[in-house]
Amino acid sequence: MIKEFELSFESLDIVPKDLEELLGFANEEIPEPFPGLIRQAIAMAPELCNIHGGYKHFDNFKVNLSSKTIHIDNHIFSPSKIVITQLKKASSCLLFLCTAGDLISKYAKNLETEGDLILSYVLDILGSVVVNKAMDKIQNEIEMDFRSKNMGISDSFSPGYCEWKVAEQQKLFALLPDKFCGITLSDSSLMTPIKSVSGIIGIGEKVVRTGYQCNWCNDQNCIYGKIRRQKKIKKNLKTVGNLNT
Repeated sequence: MIKEFELSFESLDIVPKDLEELLGFANEEIPEPFPGLIRQAIAMAPELCNIHGGYKHFDNFKVNLSSKTIHIDNHIFSPSKIVITQLKKASSCLLFLCTAGDLISKYAKNLETEGDLILSYVLDILGSVVVNKAMDKIQNEIEMDFRSKNMGISDSFSPGYCEWKVAEQQKLFALLPDKFCGITLSDSSLMTPIKSVSGIIGIGEKVVRTGYQCNWCNDQNCIYGKIRRQKKIKKNLKTVGNLNT
C-alpha cells in the first residue's frame, strides 16, 4: 500500500518559538534583528514551500535480533542497536519520505549570494522546521489510522541518525517508487530537495510510540540533541546558582 500527502504551510502551525530554539536562543535572549527576520521568514514561507510526503507499507518485514538486521522484501538493512530495539515488536513497517520542496533552499542560497546572510540562515532553519513538522503531522495521521486497526506505531528512524549509517538510504530508496514525493538520491546518499527526510516506522499490536530519548544515542551533531543538552546545562547552572545564594 502506498499513500501520499500534500500539506500547506499554514497547516503546520509554525510559530517563532519553533525557530528560536534551533537558532540557539531562549525566548528572553533573542537579539535584534532575529525577531523581525523570523516573522519575515514565516510570512514568506507559504510561497516558498511545496510540502509533500508519503509512505509505502511492507508486510514482508522481519527483525533478526541475532544478526541485528532488518529484512524488508529482498533487502537487508543493518541499522544500529537503537533502531533494532525499537522495532523488534513490529510485524510490518512503513518506509517514508517527506520534503519541504526545493524553493526555500534555492531562495536562501540566492540571499546568501547577495550578501543577506542572516535572513538566508533563518530561512534555512525554517526549511528544517517545515520538513520535520510536516513529518510529525503525517506520523500523527498514520498513528490514528493504524490505531483504528488496533495497531500501534513506533517513532520514526532515519539513516544518518541514531547511529544508523546514512549509506543505507540507497536500500531504502530502492524499495520506493522512483522520484517518490519528488525526491531523488545521489550516489553519496544526499537527498534532493535538501530539506527532506526519509526513514522507517514500525507497525504492530505491541508497538508503542514513546517519543525520542536523547540517551538512545551519542550523536553530537544532532541539532535536537544539542538543544536538549543546552537546556540541561542551563538548568544545572541555575540550580548551582540557587544553591550558592
